Parts: sequence; structure tokens; C-alpha cells
Amino acid sequence: MNSVATAVTFTVPEISWAALAPILCVLGGGILAVLAESFVPVRARRSSVIGIALVALIASAVALVMRWAVVTVTPSSLGEYIDDPLTIAAQGILVLIAFFAVLVIADRSEAGDGAFAGQPSDRPGSSDEERSDAKGYQRSEMFALVLFSTGGMMIFPAANSYIALFVALEVMSLPLYILAATARRRRQLSQEAALKYFILGAFSSGFMLMGSAFLYGYSGSLIISDAATPTPQTAGMHVLLLMGTVMVMVGLLFKVGAAPFHAWTPDVYTGAPTPVTGFMAAAVKLAAFGAMLRFFQVVAAPLQWSLIPIMIVVVVLTMLVGTFAGLVQMDVKRMLAYSSIAHAGFILLGILSLVRYSAGHVLFYVLAYAVATVGAFGVITLVRSSDDEGNIGGEVTDLRRWAGLGKTNPGLASAMLIFLLSFAGIPFTGGFIAKFVVFSDAFAGGYVWLVALALACSAVTAFFYFRLVRVMFFMQPREDVAVVRSEGFAGVAITVCAVGTIALGLFPSPVLSLLNQVVVLLP
Repeated sequence: MNSVATAVTFTVPEISWAALAPILCVLGGGILAVLAESFVPVRARRSSVIGIALVALIASAVALVMRWAVVTVTPSSLGEYIDDPLTIAAQGILVLIAFFAVLVIADRSEAGDGAFAGQPSDRPGSSDEERSDAKGYQRSEMFALVLFSTGGMMIFPAANSYIALFVALEVMSLPLYILAATARRRRQLSQEAALKYFILGAFSSGFMLMGSAFLYGYSGSLIISDAATPTPQTAGMHVLLLMGTVMVMVGLLFKVGAAPFHAWTPDVYTGAPTPVTGFMAAAVKLAAFGAMLRFFQVVAAPLQWSLIPIMIVVVVLTMLVGTFAGLVQMDVKRMLAYSSIAHAGFILLGILSLVRYSAGHVLFYVLAYAVATVGAFGVITLVRSSDDEGNIGGEVTDLRRWAGLGKTNPGLASAMLIFLLSFAGIPFTGGFIAKFVVFSDAFAGGYVWLVALALACSAVTAFFYFRLVRVMFFMQPREDVAVVRSEGFAGVAITVCAVGTIALGLFPSPVLSLLNQVVVLLP
């Protein structure tokens, strides 16, 4: 019997390692941090993991700077990954925010306690937890989790495939579910927050998956940009396109905390460890808005006559809920949670505007908001309770107990003042410039009445920001509150964020010039 030999040829895929280098630096750092957590001796473990995290983020930033000069001239599509100015700009801001967040996460007080439980697996109040605290045992896996989450966030705005988008979503979210449950104090509240975040995050993933299935049925392709160029066989199936687009947008709106998909935000922000709250509030919003910019301009923009009414309802609800629910909050973290919801509504105006430079202006807004947010939550980590004997306790989040902070610690209170002024959009801060450029884009896009509503809501939100200012600077100090001395990592982050907030307000032109080069590649 004769046998015929057939030659089998394989095509070796071409991988653009230069384009993937920033993400590989971060994810590789996460893997090294896990290995260090497993094998480095206890005494050197924490410092080793912190060093790995910071070096990985710096290496990623260097790779992004080198990549920026390439993509601004020749943006490219790698199939499921798009390497264009939007990707590099969003990733650069993410790495910057993650770097300062790691500094806040790494900080410990003079008593040697940080924001995280010694061993998060210990049952709250158990003898195991008491033994871990007595021995000063401190796990450091939170740094690896932050790096893995950051890696997922960096993929999120670059994804051009429904599979890549979903995988990036899960890589971003799963570490945050764990981190939210690791608070040193009020552990049960922390674990409850993590469970709420996980359950509602699963809803977010479900909406995104179902929307992706509809869009696949419409275009016959898993590539997101293919939905903008349907084949003749799919003509007339616009219902699938509209349903799929709405459901994917719902998944993204969950992540930015837009109403009515905001229910997780106040509880998770309150229960999670404060450094993790700052990281989530800043970085998750940036990643989700980056992905939303690409998806909305590539897929949703052609549907604007059907989609815009839905988005307008979401924008109005988000601004109103964030503004008026924030007025009644007496907890600083919950107040900032509702503030973040209001800011999500303001940023959505830039998403809807679809005018020239609007993508770069949205990134500028998120940058200004993120810098102030990391700094504000860094301040909260240092304001602690104190008993009659001078023993330092947990963080003080009751707004009334911040009374007189400007007299007992004027430097820290002044930094918080700068961040609150930026949130309120007061001139000479980054928040003012951010609101100005985004509201101007919305005005140019024809959303005049929405801009008027946004200005009114912005004025109302200033009330609860200045309520905290009044408490800090115009009331007598309390004896049961103290500003804790720490290792200084948080102090560095707070100082740089405060200076950055002022610099973005006084000298915005260099940053705006860079971000005005942001374009969304349409493969």
C-alpha cells in the first residue's frame, strides 16, 4: 500500500514585543512579586516586593515613553490589540497612578501597622488574628495583586476583541475583589464590601458577555471594529447591533460607577482598605473610560440617533445621584464615593461630544481626577483615632471628627484643601481645566442644556467639599483624633499629587498638547 507524504507548513505569528513591553513589564513584575512572596526570607520580603512593584512600574513607564514617539507617527493594529496614541496615553496615566497608589499602599504608621490585615485569611476577631498581630506578621501579596490588576487595566483600552476585552476585565477586577476584603480594621465590613463588589461585578461581566454575543451575531466576527463595517448578510439586523452595543456599554458603565449602575460604589469605597479605595477610584475609572472611548467611537457612534437618548438619561441620573446623595453624607469616604459618581457623569459628557480633541480632553479630566483622588485617600489613611493614653487606632472617616485639622496639622489639611478645590473645579487647579475642556467639548457637540445641568451640579457638589473645608479650618480641634507619623511613603505621594494638581491647573498646556495627539485608530 503506497503512502503519500504531505508537507505541513506552519505560519509563525509575528509578535510586536515593543508594543507589548509596557504590559509585560507590569505583569512580569507581578509574577516576580509572587515568587518573592514565596521564597524571600520574611525580614526582606516586604521591602523586596515593594521594590519589585516600583521598579516594574518605572520600567513600564520608560517603555511607554519610548513607544509614544512611534505610535503618534504610525499607529498600528495587532489584530486583537490596538497600539495607538489612545492606548499609550491611557497606559501612561495608569502606570503613573499605580506608582503613587503603591506608595500609599506600602505606608505603615509608627506603630508598624498598615491598612491591611496581617493575614487576610484569619477570621476577624479570632485567636489566629490576635496571634498574627502579636507577632507582627504581615503578608505582602497586595503588591502583586495591584500589578496584576494594573496589567489588566492596561489591556482594557487597547482591546479590539470581545474576548480580549472580557479577559482584561477579569484580570483587572479579580485582584480588586480580593484587595477589597483585606482591611486591617472593620474586617467584616471589608469582606461585605468585597462580596458586594464581586456579585455586582459578575453582573457587569454578564452584561458585557451577552452584549458581545449579540454583536458577534450581528457582524460574524469577534473583532470589535468589524461591527462598524457589517457584511451584506447582516444588513437589516440592527436590533442585534443596538442591543449588543447597549449591553456592552452597561458593562462599562458599571465599572465607572454611573447611575443606575452605581450601587456598589459607596459600600465598596467605604469598606475596602483606604489605599485600595484610592487605587480603585482612580485607576478603574481611567481604564473603563479608555475602553469606552474606543468602543463608543468605533461601534456606538454610528448608532447615536438610537443610543444618545439612552446615554443622556444615564448622564443626567449620574450627575443628579452623585450630587444630591453626596450632600447628606457625613462619612468622608462615602462623600468621595458619591463625588466620584458625579464626576463620572461629567466625564460622560466628553464621551458623548464626539468633537475634535474630545478623547484627549477626557483623558486629561481622568488624569486630574485620579491625581487628586489618590492624594485625598492618602490623606485619609493618616488621620487616625486616639485614646486618652495616646494610643493610635483606626482611620477616622466621620467628617465631624476632622474638626481643627488645619490647626493641628496645617500641611496635611492644606493638601486635602487642594484636592477638594480640584474636585470642585476651582480655578488654578487641574479640576478646573478638566471641567472647562470637557464642558466646552459638550457645548460644541450641541449638548448645551446638559452643560448647564453639569455646571449647576458642579456648584452644588462644591457645598459638601467646602463643608469639610469649614470643619478642618474653622472649628476647634478634637482630642480624640491624631495625624499618625508613618514611614513617609504616603507623604511623598500626597505631596507630589498636591503639586501635580496645582501644576495641571497653572500649566496645563504641555499635557493638553500631548493628549491632543490622542486619536482612536479605526482598523
